[in-house]
Amino acid sequence: MPRITKPAEGSWTAHYPQLGTKPLSYEDSISPEFYHLEREAIFKRAWLNVGRVEQLPRSGSYFTKELAVASTSIVVVRSKDGELRAFHNICRHRGNKLVWTDFPRQETSGTCRQFVCKYHGWRYELDGACSYVQQEREFFDLDKADYGLVPVHCDVWSGFIFVNLAEKPSQTLTEFLGPMITAIDGYPFQLQTERFYYRAVVGSNWKLFMDAFQEFYHAPVLHARQSPVAARPEVQAAGFEGLHYQIDGPHRLASTYGGRGWEMPADQLKPMETVTRSGLFGPWDAPDLGLDTMPAGINPAGKKPWGLDSFQIWPNFVILIWERGWYLTYHYWPTSHNTHLFEGNLYFVPARNARERLAHEMAAVTFKEYALQDGNTLEATQIMLESRVVKTFPLNDQEILCRHLHKVAADWVDDYKRGCGECER
Repeated sequence: MPRITKPAEGSWTAHYPQLGTKPLSYEDSISPEFYHLEREAIFKRAWLNVGRVEQLPRSGSYFTKELAVASTSIVVVRSKDGELRAFHNICRHRGNKLVWTDFPRQETSGTCRQFVCKYHGWRYELDGACSYVQQEREFFDLDKADYGLVPVHCDVWSGFIFVNLAEKPSQTLTEFLGPMITAIDGYPFQLQTERFYYRAVVGSNWKLFMDAFQEFYHAPVLHARQSPVAARPEVQAAGFEGLHYQIDGPHRLASTYGGRGWEMPADQLKPMETVTRSGLFGPWDAPDLGLDTMPAGINPAGKKPWGLDSFQIWPNFVILIWERGWYLTYHYWPTSHNTHLFEGNLYFVPARNARERLAHEMAAVTFKEYALQDGNTLEATQIMLESRVVKTFPLNDQEILCRHLHKVAADWVDDYKRGCGECER
């Protein structure tokens, strides 16, 4: 899809005619058949973010990632030469999961010199080579060189680790990300290593939760009770329309205001926000990120005041960069046509004192409350969409990114189906 930015005036959607303005079908979010196609067409072909380089600080550091949507588990490791590598997490002997701790379905991490299968003791070097087979002479013409771990394509951009499960990716990672995403390279993600992590199993299709975080139309209604009483009429009257929307290929961007709590009247703030100087929009006091100017891709429309950019990286990864010098990431990992695993990470420059730590914790617990409200609402949405009583739904101009997400999903599935048809012929 071509890149789009909106002129100073006019409808966002009207300036992207390929999306259209008709009511949208959500069949792609309730159909088991469509989900089956998504697994092959999207999640086994796209570059998927699975973590950051800080998770692998030294040789032998590793972590596993469960990818139920692709029916596999992978292990990502920093090998002895310092390179990051990824492998399917399977022993080449009898197919046992290679790296796990007490519970086979749980993710794990740690440091080791080699990987050893719990079942029969086969060993693998950090580069994936099979180095030891117990009672090797009992096998028939076995050459360990033929039984290394199965590699997964792995690459790093700006400290984010991506994998691609395709036999041969159609694009490099840089090509896949495109200019809108790579334009934020140089932002100091590596300085923000204090992390708060949340995960939840949500009873909705993965795209429905993505929709919730790429429009602001719902915020003054669904989240109204999170604001003090004095602030509610003002918030609901003003709404939360974004400052800027941008589309680049399969990826999306929304820019909007941030909560400038330090400028708000005290009766429009919660007491804890005033005490901790923090809230949903993060700590009020920004750290020194060592930048004279932000990378060109941050706040690309040059809006003032500006609060945050939400970079929605296809298919299921979101980076939110905040004006106050911190960032969030979201992941939406499908587990069925109507369930998914949501992960939220908040990253800050490490606190230097108790006040800064409290400000970080206030932002983290406030985020959790908002996310719980969204997740609960989406389960209700999933239930009624599956009734199919209503088949299409109107979207407004602020919901352009929702419209785009569902079109991209359909396009990738259609492309996959065409390719399967050509193979059959």
